Amino acid sequence: MTPAKSRRHRVRRGLWILLLLAPGAAVMTMFVVVPVLGAFADAFRSFQGPRPTGWVGFANLRDVLFVAPYAAATWRALWHNVVVFTSLMVVQNGLAYLIAFALLKALPGHRVHQVIVFLPVVLSAIVVGILWKELLNPIFGAVNELLAMLGVQGPPWLGDAGTALASIIATNAWHWMGFPALIFLAAMQRIPRETLEAARIDGATDRVLMARIIWPLVAPATTIVVILTFIGSFNWFELPYVMTGLDGSPGGATDVLGLLFYRTAFGGVSSGLEDFGHGSALAVLMFIVVAAVSAVALRILRAREIEL
Repeated sequence: MTPAKSRRHRVRRGLWILLLLAPGAAVMTMFVVVPVLGAFADAFRSFQGPRPTGWVGFANLRDVLFVAPYAAATWRALWHNVVVFTSLMVVQNGLAYLIAFALLKALPGHRVHQVIVFLPVVLSAIVVGILWKELLNPIFGAVNELLAMLGVQGPPWLGDAGTALASIIATNAWHWMGFPALIFLAAMQRIPRETLEAARIDGATDRVLMARIIWPLVAPATTIVVILTFIGSFNWFELPYVMTGLDGSPGGATDVLGLLFYRTAFGGVSSGLEDFGHGSALAVLMFIVVAAVSAVALRILRAREIEL
């Protein structure tokens, strides 16, 4: 092929690739890029109802971080997101790692158990929220009925500030545990069998095997699980909304940034006032926190993978 023909071939190939990418790029631009840029712009504007009235610079961001009454709600919601992330890392992902190791041992029926573990993941968050809201009902819920059979008086799980957030976290762990379990299982199955057998011959118990052999070798899977858990924790909305309402009841004990943003921008149950300026500022704050922390965590975790 002559250089001229080769150049024309590359041009035609490039045009064909652009043609194939154009529909997807147009949809992404219309429904992702434009709204995100609009939210960033609205964070620096003041509003009267849905209509912008002018530019206010960083005033909205300053208000949601440092000025009452916005600041208290923002820091409380942010703290709840941190609690959610920490709890899911320990409960959800810790149990997922143990389940993955159990499935790795290929006990009888392990393929059926893989399906059972992953089944809750395919359910809608709305369905899961409604289901567990009924199960945790203090009057006729199955959880308190089982506790009553054991002679224990169950609390009003979603109506008590001390148990409400923990109840939603436990629901989320039940819903998503199968996803990190299968990620860990896939990573464990890539470990050469000779490595595990050699450790067994040297007398390694299951605990030593999980902590000192398998855990360092599944570092790439851990990176994926940690980043996805963090992003999911700071985008929490459906479960707390369905189970305790838009106001983060009881008494704001389940309020998170997603609920606070929606309530501020579009009005809540107790207040129908719309404040797009401060709502957009909260959205920008969420974006910055998720993007910045994810980037730093990814860099640290990737460095750990290389060191191992």
